[in-house]
Amino acid sequence: MAEKTKVELFCDGACLGNPGPGGWGYLLRTHTSKGPMEKEGSGADPDTTNNRMELMGALEGLRALSRPCEVRLWCDSQYVVKGLSEWLPGWKRKGWRKADGQALINADLWQALDGELRRHTVECRWVRGHAGHVENERVDRLASAAAKAIAEASARQGTAP
Repeated sequence: MAEKTKVELFCDGACLGNPGPGGWGYLLRTHTSKGPMEKEGSGADPDTTNNRMELMGALEGLRALSRPCEVRLWCDSQYVVKGLSEWLPGWKRKGWRKADGQALINADLWQALDGELRRHTVECRWVRGHAGHVENERVDRLASAAAKAIAEASARQGTAP
């Protein structure tokens, strides 16, 4: 069986208000014999929360991989990092409910991420946000630009929340 490609995934989310217009971004990087190869992406939602955008950055980054990979995921959201590396198994056992029995917030995104974890081997790493980490700052700019763009588009159309 072929060895899985090693990939770094840097992801972030941003929200203008919480809830409000939000954006997500990711950067994928792999090293090849020709040097590093990168792919980035971003997207937005006109009415969302910061946590949903953080999750979307991770989810869309994993979805952008065309085949199963060994992924080191870097994120400044403890919610995402701890959710993926610690809390997810318990939520699944409890039928997508929290320890207190309440329905899990953002269960749709956690379930989609769980599907990606079955496809990829993922190791999560937390990085302090807004602390000069080059790749984290880059994905923060992608997420923030997407949030700003959808907020401006909504304002032009008169559909701002």
